[in-house]
Amino acid sequence: MINKGKGWRLASVAAALLMTGSVWATEYSASFKNAEIEEFINTVGKNLNKTIIIEPSVRGKINVRSYDLLNEDQYYQFFLSVLDVYGFAVVPMSNGVLKVVRAKDAKTSAIPVVDDSNPGVGDEMVTRVVPVRNVSVRELAPLLRQLNDNAGGGNVVHYEPSNVLLITGRAAVVNRLVEVVRRVDKAGDQDVDIIKLKYASAGEMVRLVSNLNKDGAAQGGNAGYQLTPKVVADERTNSVVVSGEPKARARVIQMVHQLDRDLQSQGNTRVFYLKYGKAKDLVDVLKGVSSSIESDKKGSTAGGAAGTSIGGGQLAISADETTNALVITAQPDVMAELEQVIAKLDIRRAQVLVEAIIVEIQDGDGLNLGVQWGNANGGGTQFTNTGLPIGPAIIAGKDYQDNGNTDGLENLLGSFSGMAAGFYKGDWAMLMTALSTNTKNDILSTPSIVTMDNKEASFNVGQEVPVQTGSQSSTSGDNIFNTIERKTVGTKLVVTPQINEGDSVLLNIEQEVSSVAQAQAAGTADLGPTFDTRTVKNAVLVKSGETVVLGGLMDEQTKEQVSKVPLLGDIPILGYLFRSTSNTTAKRNLMIFIRPTILRDANVYSGISSSKYTLFRAEQLDRAAQEGYLTSPPRQVLPEYGQDIMVSPEVQRQIQSMKSRQQATAASVQPFVQSKP
Repeated sequence: MINKGKGWRLASVAAALLMTGSVWATEYSASFKNAEIEEFINTVGKNLNKTIIIEPSVRGKINVRSYDLLNEDQYYQFFLSVLDVYGFAVVPMSNGVLKVVRAKDAKTSAIPVVDDSNPGVGDEMVTRVVPVRNVSVRELAPLLRQLNDNAGGGNVVHYEPSNVLLITGRAAVVNRLVEVVRRVDKAGDQDVDIIKLKYASAGEMVRLVSNLNKDGAAQGGNAGYQLTPKVVADERTNSVVVSGEPKARARVIQMVHQLDRDLQSQGNTRVFYLKYGKAKDLVDVLKGVSSSIESDKKGSTAGGAAGTSIGGGQLAISADETTNALVITAQPDVMAELEQVIAKLDIRRAQVLVEAIIVEIQDGDGLNLGVQWGNANGGGTQFTNTGLPIGPAIIAGKDYQDNGNTDGLENLLGSFSGMAAGFYKGDWAMLMTALSTNTKNDILSTPSIVTMDNKEASFNVGQEVPVQTGSQSSTSGDNIFNTIERKTVGTKLVVTPQINEGDSVLLNIEQEVSSVAQAQAAGTADLGPTFDTRTVKNAVLVKSGETVVLGGLMDEQTKEQVSKVPLLGDIPILGYLFRSTSNTTAKRNLMIFIRPTILRDANVYSGISSSKYTLFRAEQLDRAAQEGYLTSPPRQVLPEYGQDIMVSPEVQRQIQSMKSRQQATAASVQPFVQSKP
């Protein structure tokens, strides 16, 4: 650049900018003639103590003159206005630096977002979010774009979900558009009227009025001038809520009053087909609800005409069990309330899978040791707990010694288990017995049942045992008549689930595990069979899918019985020869667990059924694979889950083989049939 040109520009700038007063004065008088815009920006930045970054595309010369004295704010606005005239804008940064860019690029820059408390002034570039409450922003945005500088830095965008406008541009223009929006939005304010119906149903009334307004708007006329009112039904109070312009509201209100009249034929009838509920069970519930509605109606009409009936007509509710439907005759307002009750009661009820686990372990140990003495001509020690009497033993031993006959000895030892050893010498005999027993019994039962919520279900697997309850003889005494009652023995489960909030289940449970005890001892009176019973009856709160213990029993019994000869049995060591000892130990562990699972969805129910079905089928396949085909007939196996339940593959092959033989027979007979004259 030539020094002469540079000196000329500096001289023109110095001559153009005249500052009045001292150097601390805040008033400016600026004049620029044919000055480079960069020099203008630098001069303003120096006077305002601002750091200004100039975009490379900012070029040109300006001519402007100020005859008034400007303070600092006015001077800055003067600076912005000059840039606006020449198509540029200032973007303030958060660190206090100013950027000068083209106006059309400013709307995509980081310009400040303002509100009512700080709307911005003059030619500042701002963005503002304007909420609209009564007018659609989609229809308002095109009108505002015509008032904004869309080719430069202005822009208007609408967001329908929140019904707001996003306006960008010069602060003065944005504020003007905001004022226009407020006036238009205020003009769209709508009042609300509430019309309480006496005879008609609010839902039916709204449907009818909405269809009439829709038809009127489609036909044209002055419907476009009048804003279409909004009509909403309040089913709870059987009222119609109308909002809109006064004339439109008055027209709808008049229409509603004309339609809300008592019918000449009292009442109307509707049929409700139930999907899940039972019609017969709902009749009593609906009659109770209708009685409550009737009392409310009488209370609301107190002080009016005497003898006013419910809705001006009679009420009748009946159930058709064949189609599982409810037939209701009632006035529209009562019908609407009953319809809501039916809709809330006729829902799919959840089901509960209840699985019980019964585990019982029994162990028993016994040890019998005894020594008996006897004489053929006299008595001796006799311990009955050994199970082998000494008298017959002496006789059998003597018979064996004299005659060699073993029948008596075999008959004697045939009823004894264990070890028996002894000797016979002359008339004396000694018999020593020893017996050790060990019993184990493991029981695992897993009954399960599926039932509806709040519906009792029972499960019983076992047998019926006859029990004599009485006897009566005939008048002649020749015949005796016994009365028999059968008692169910086995595994019983009676449960009533109630689903609570949070997937918890309240279970009322009756669990019983019973069996017939061992045969009664010989010599006792025949009073019938003895039953072993384990019963649990309680109520528990369980979370769905969790396993809890219902009850348990752990007991251990130890019994020791010593039979001995007085004095002789007390002798140390030698006393064992005149003593019989019996020790028994019995342990029993019984635990009952339960696990409920809530089945709300049909897919969950199908999944549980599939898993149990597949488990049973896998067990069948495993056992079929272990059996010998030469010694056992083929085992019937369930088809895969989801397939049609048909005959087994083995039966299908037999049927196919039979059909093949029939076809072969028919084919062999066919030539003879054709050759017959």
